Amino acid sequence: MERSLETQVSQAVDAWLAWLPRWQPATHRGRVAPCRRCFGSPILSAAGLGSDVPHGVQHGLSIRMKSIVDHAVADYTARNLPTLQAELDQQAARNRARSYRPAEGLSPEFEGMPLDPEPTPGAPFLFTIAGMAEESDAGVPALPPLTEEAKAALRQEVGLADDFANMVGRELCTLLLRHRLRIQEAVAVHVEPQIAAMLDELTQSLDSPFDPHDPTP
Repeated sequence: MERSLETQVSQAVDAWLAWLPRWQPATHRGRVAPCRRCFGSPILSAAGLGSDVPHGVQHGLSIRMKSIVDHAVADYTARNLPTLQAELDQQAARNRARSYRPAEGLSPEFEGMPLDPEPTPGAPFLFTIAGMAEESDAGVPALPPLTEEAKAALRQEVGLADDFANMVGRELCTLLLRHRLRIQEAVAVHVEPQIAAMLDELTQSLDSPFDPHDPTP
């Protein structure tokens, strides 16, 4: 039997809570552009994860919620939107033909994140994972063109799928409100102490820019 949306949300939050103790602050340079999945997300707002919560913490929960919406939309599409389903099936077959798919099979904490770090100005990469994936895509035939009638039907069905996704998303936000307290408690236990420690270390380094044991002035 298909799990209810309430059960899926509860299990996804449980999985995120089980992962959270393993989270550590990133030591590399931050992202230049905000994450389109997390920035201004109503799902994260419902969960009580504001802009003061590190993006890595937000992303793990956001992607888990996205997978629930995606699964619901996929089921709705398969049952009600034949033109869109046929297009998706063709795209899926095309994706399977690619020889290199580095973005697939990632854990939720890394899904949707950039495949490569931000480049250092003046020091370009010899190669990038994203570039290698694009080279793999070049050898896969393009999808066949659509007729005008098919395009019109596809646009209509895409609109219906978007409306359904928005409806599921709103219900998901309502369900997340029930988990807000335990989400915030977990952040207070596992995330905030690490951030406080980083700030303390930064403060000490600013107060004492030189090693007190170093005789060099």
